[in-house]
Amino acid sequence: MHEIPIRSFAVSVVVLRPAENSCEVLLLRRTGTLAGTWCQVAGAIEANETAWQAGLREVEEETGLRPDRFYSADICEQFYEADRNAISLLPVFVGFAPDDATVRLNAEHSDFRWVSFDEAIRMVPFAGQRKVLKHIREEFIDNEPNPWLQIQEASPAGAAR
Repeated sequence: MHEIPIRSFAVSVVVLRPAENSCEVLLLRRTGTLAGTWCQVAGAIEANETAWQAGLREVEEETGLRPDRFYSADICEQFYEADRNAISLLPVFVGFAPDDATVRLNAEHSDFRWVSFDEAIRMVPFAGQRKVLKHIREEFIDNEPNPWLQIQEASPAGAAR
């Protein structure tokens, strides 16, 4: 019997900003792998870094943003990678950016858009991404976020970076 390895080497972050009676989702257009597709912030966890620290770092590197509030989304994005014959599990985080935040893209992306949840769900290419967005809308927009999911060390006042 041969087992398929399960890998957890990266994180995914859905960045939100306040909009009329709701929030908008930040989507980025990729330039490298999966070029042209729209996605949330994602990236690898570096040595001596927690998953949430990787999430904050990736948000800053890819967008120039520093979220006001940062949460575990209490869900993992999961997918099968045929080229590696592996299942990848990425912890998902939610970052709330100020409504006047300025996005500064790095070379990994060619464009960005702030869109509604419905539009984001239509724009992302994978079912796992759509599932994550629906979960975040239900748990962080339609309902008050569970305070136990907030990562206090990641807030600007509590950041130890």
